[in-house]
Amino acid sequence: MLEAIEKLLVLQDRDRRLIRLRVEVADIDPQRRLVQTRQANAVIDFDKAKHNGHQLESDRKKLELEVDSKKEQIAKYGAQQWLTRKNEEYKALSHEIETCKGIISSLDDQQIVLMEKIEAAERQVAAAAEVLRKAKADSAVQLQQLAGAETRLRQQLADAEDARTAATAPIDSILLGRYERLLKSKGDKVIVDIQRGVCGGCHMKVSRQNVIDCQGNREIVQCPNCARILYYLPGMDVTPVE
Repeated sequence: MLEAIEKLLVLQDRDRRLIRLRVEVADIDPQRRLVQTRQANAVIDFDKAKHNGHQLESDRKKLELEVDSKKEQIAKYGAQQWLTRKNEEYKALSHEIETCKGIISSLDDQQIVLMEKIEAAERQVAAAAEVLRKAKADSAVQLQQLAGAETRLRQQLADAEDARTAATAPIDSILLGRYERLLKSKGDKVIVDIQRGVCGGCHMKVSRQNVIDCQGNREIVQCPNCARILYYLPGMDVTPVE
């Protein structure tokens, strides 16, 4: 194998590690946001449960006030009955008292329903509070783990970038420029083999002469289809695919 190819393979290996590390570093923020979103959603659910409970309690108090108001009316009508001397007025006040009692009975029924809803809401608040407690605890652990992973990955990335720089030093500048251009357009498969007479990058057939040139190890050979740089190692099966 040409020495230049060997150097490019080393560089390609460094670039593959760099690409992987960059992906892993870039994935930290989405993971962190996901953890924070789960906690934020738990807070929202807890606040909704509390608000619902407060609203039900407010409705219950309103019903109590309405009941108290009707009881006051009954007391007032009763006092008026003691003062009236007219039978028709007495009957009218009795009717108003019975109407108020009917309303109170209806309000009592509503209060019973509300109390059941309040009890259910209290259970929901307790459950949401437990979910929130666990979400906060889990988030703290996960965020700490992500922070540690990010620190390690950034250090590995810095080391990999240094290793990559070192790998480019012995490579001819023209060949390095060709490699860099292919890296941008082809990804991390720039230097590829020619197993079974096909390019290891685009998987298209290469000519017999391309294979011979690779086997000769005297010059850089590029795939005529995708322009990737081809290499041959003893033992490779270069029999063309039928």
